[in-house]
Amino acid sequence: MSPGRVLVTGGAGFIGSHVCEAYLSEGWEVTALDDLSTGRPGNVPEGVELVELDVRSADVQGLFETRRFDVVNHHAAQIDVRTSVARPRYDASINIDGILNLLEASVRTDVRRFVFISSGGVVYGEPADLPVPRSAPKRPLSPYGVSKLASEYYLNAFRSLHGLEYVALRYSNVYGPRQDPHGEAGVVAIFSQRIRDGQPLTVFGDGEQTRDYVFVGDVAAANVLVTHADLSSTGALDDVAFNVGTGEETSVNELARILIGISGRDIPIEYAEARPGELQRNALDCTETRALGWTPAHGREEGLRTTFESIAGVAT
Repeated sequence: MSPGRVLVTGGAGFIGSHVCEAYLSEGWEVTALDDLSTGRPGNVPEGVELVELDVRSADVQGLFETRRFDVVNHHAAQIDVRTSVARPRYDASINIDGILNLLEASVRTDVRRFVFISSGGVVYGEPADLPVPRSAPKRPLSPYGVSKLASEYYLNAFRSLHGLEYVALRYSNVYGPRQDPHGEAGVVAIFSQRIRDGQPLTVFGDGEQTRDYVFVGDVAAANVLVTHADLSSTGALDDVAFNVGTGEETSVNELARILIGISGRDIPIEYAEARPGELQRNALDCTETRALGWTPAHGREEGLRTTFESIAGVAT
């Protein structure tokens, strides 16, 4: 697909703003839609128009009619697992009603492709095999995970009913510059800020739980790639779903040691009671994504150094 007009929902957020940059660098005309509940106007790159709007708003329809987007890239979401458990209807309001509002507008205005951001952690649940292939059983353990998987089914239905092309990206744990260390944010951002402030790092449980950490610049590149990739499908959900990760496990203990080493500081590590329901291990098999021509360009320590320097605001 040649560069055209793309809407990035959640475009003022951590990942969404990097995706805006990636599209912009490829010659796309980029509009960022964000309600700014967590996103920041300062994240939006120069040359990208920011529209302050909730994805559930009736005004979304008018925006689509006016702009006639070629592609919709949907990052906006309620992403806090604990919030989804405590307030499942609120989670569904944003994640289900929101995507349906966008899908209806997309069909009415002949959007050519819809790129949806799913999750390679919550849709698979506790995996039996690692790294997790995209064909693994889907066993979401939280309302947030259910809303992500349900959205993929809605997309599949809209493809069948209306011919709307779509692709789903199932992210592993994304980290990088602009990540917010507040709230239920990524552990890389939290650790980086605490190291900067000379505070001890808190590790829940024994710290041997693992995640697949992927750099945000590599994630943004995957978004642009699948936007114009030639995709075929038998109608099965997994045919157009692509894992985005490194395939490598990193424990929380190892992550803490690497970041402390990068900082050159002597920071203690404290252990706290394990959080209930937390996945013990995760890493994603990205065979099909790599077959499209994507591969992570940033090694783990390179990406962590770049992120620490950005969040901590100090030279290392």
